Amino acid sequence: MGLFSEEIRNISDKSSEQLFQFAVTDEHKAEETGYSNYSYWRSTWRSFLKNKVAVFLLILVMSIVFFVVIQPYLPNQKSPTEIYLNEETGYQLRNVEPNSEFWFGTNSIGQDLWSRIWAGTRTSLLIGVVVALFEVIVGITIGALWGYSRKLENPISHMYNIVENIPTTIVLILMSLILRPSITTIIIAMCITGWVEMARFIRNQIVILRDREYNLASRTLGTPSHRIIFKNLLPYLISIIMLRVSLAIPFAIGSEVFLTYIGLGLPISEPSLGNLINEGRVLMMSPDLRYQLIFPSIVLSVITIAFYIIGNAFADAADPKNHR
Repeated sequence: MGLFSEEIRNISDKSSEQLFQFAVTDEHKAEETGYSNYSYWRSTWRSFLKNKVAVFLLILVMSIVFFVVIQPYLPNQKSPTEIYLNEETGYQLRNVEPNSEFWFGTNSIGQDLWSRIWAGTRTSLLIGVVVALFEVIVGITIGALWGYSRKLENPISHMYNIVENIPTTIVLILMSLILRPSITTIIIAMCITGWVEMARFIRNQIVILRDREYNLASRTLGTPSHRIIFKNLLPYLISIIMLRVSLAIPFAIGSEVFLTYIGLGLPISEPSLGNLINEGRVLMMSPDLRYQLIFPSIVLSVITIAFYIIGNAFADAADPKNHR
């Protein structure tokens, strides 16, 4: 006890300057200790690159998109709408089989099928991309507000019920009566009803996450609602959103094909994959003319399957559980 008491007295005799010193902050060292070279998107991309099939299909789709853009400007390309005639007889070159001049043959009125297929792919991709972007932007925005804000829940629910119960074909018929059948008409008709599935899906996911502890703590601290949605909620859904985005494009293209099949799509003079497949379907029972159905069907199948596989692979890569 004596030694302990003596030690205490020695410490008390020291000046406060010897016992305590002010801590000096170094901003550079603070940045060094808090720095991390981890990047979510870089990690996602690296994980995606491990899927060789998806990478190959991504390159294939990008090549198709690039080709359909530059195809009209390449040499020796024919017009997709011009009707070609036989120089000797003056008759239309109808149903000519694939050869060195007409690589994919001609259709029943003498138009070049090669140029029509790529023009139709260009049209269908345009419709698919525009409709998909609209569905994603509007669907995610309305779905996030619908799921997070209790004040907006009833109004958006009523709007959803109204739009959901209007068939797309009815909307397209009404739009065709108001406007002439065209690419713009199909895009508007698809956009009017296309966002509801995305909005409902996002809403259901937001409802599951909105009342978790970290979101309640953020609201208690006064964090704005938009910051909670974009920082706390949507990042958890990024993998699912990516999957829905990638599938929206082939779904829109498939819808265009279906609408053309039932006679509500683009006019025959406007090349599209829907029109080409619909024209080839009529000739399906004739073995010599099946190429008019096979070629556009192959292009449509490649695009649809590629987007599906790419979407699934990117969704898996974007899942934080797969990041290390």
